[in-house]
Amino acid sequence: MAATSAVGQVTRVGFYSRSCPRAESIIRSTVQSHFRSDPTVAPGLLRMHFHDCFVQGCDASVLVDGPSTEKTAPPNLGLRGYEVIDDAKRQLEVLCPGVVSCADILAVATRDSVVLTSGPSWPVPTGRRDGRVSQASDTSSLPGFTDSIEVQKQKFTAKGLNTQDLVTLVGGHTIGTSACQFFRYRLYNFTNTGNGADPSINAAFLPQLQALCPANGDGGRRIGLDNGSPNKFDASFFSNLRDGRGILESDQKLWIDPSTKTLVQRFLGVRGLLGLTFNVEFGKSMVKMMWLELDLGK
Repeated sequence: MAATSAVGQVTRVGFYSRSCPRAESIIRSTVQSHFRSDPTVAPGLLRMHFHDCFVQGCDASVLVDGPSTEKTAPPNLGLRGYEVIDDAKRQLEVLCPGVVSCADILAVATRDSVVLTSGPSWPVPTGRRDGRVSQASDTSSLPGFTDSIEVQKQKFTAKGLNTQDLVTLVGGHTIGTSACQFFRYRLYNFTNTGNGADPSINAAFLPQLQALCPANGDGGRRIGLDNGSPNKFDASFFSNLRDGRGILESDQKLWIDPSTKTLVQRFLGVRGLLGLTFNVEFGKSMVKMMWLELDLGK
């Protein structure tokens, strides 16, 4: 996809109101069309946007093709939803050639896709310019599925995001799936336990996971990250962590580490703690993330 610079120097909500007034409505209708035929585009776009923003800001550099680009890095090999951005971009180039950046299309499309899963909406500041630099090596800043809470916090802090942002944004796993290959080791390869399983997994939940992901089964089989409602944006992801039903090791650790457990409990409305409303906080953290490393001169 060819990068296009957004016109102007100011990033704000409604940036295209004069230069391309139908931009956001076209993006929204495109997302709706793809979502109707394949609801998995919603978590796909959310993950792609997160992976884009965590590497040199939300500049669409994750969309750049070529050898050794971000797209070719292991953490990004499973990204999905490129066809949605391509579709919206084609339509906008006909209507407003050279005006709307891919970075803004991805940001707006992500918000609109979350809304379609019964999730929150949030104001998306637009006017970004697309990044021309995309290097696979830069993806080391992305959180990993085996990262400790301390490492996760360090990676978020490096981006200007705090521990509450960490817990909130990881809560985006309330929609979407993970392949067995990214968590199967938790089911069989823990040598310090009698049954070989990660002791943080609920004993009643373990047989279900093992049936879905046999030791020698298909590593590409996908399992919902939010047991019970993987297609609906809600706070049940945090309930699963409380109940030892987190799929990824890095997710379940949010309940184990005291510094993040309290925040999970606040999202669950535990008595005696100041409550947090997941949908409200998610929108706030998404907006905060969108300002990461913003460079209008790219």
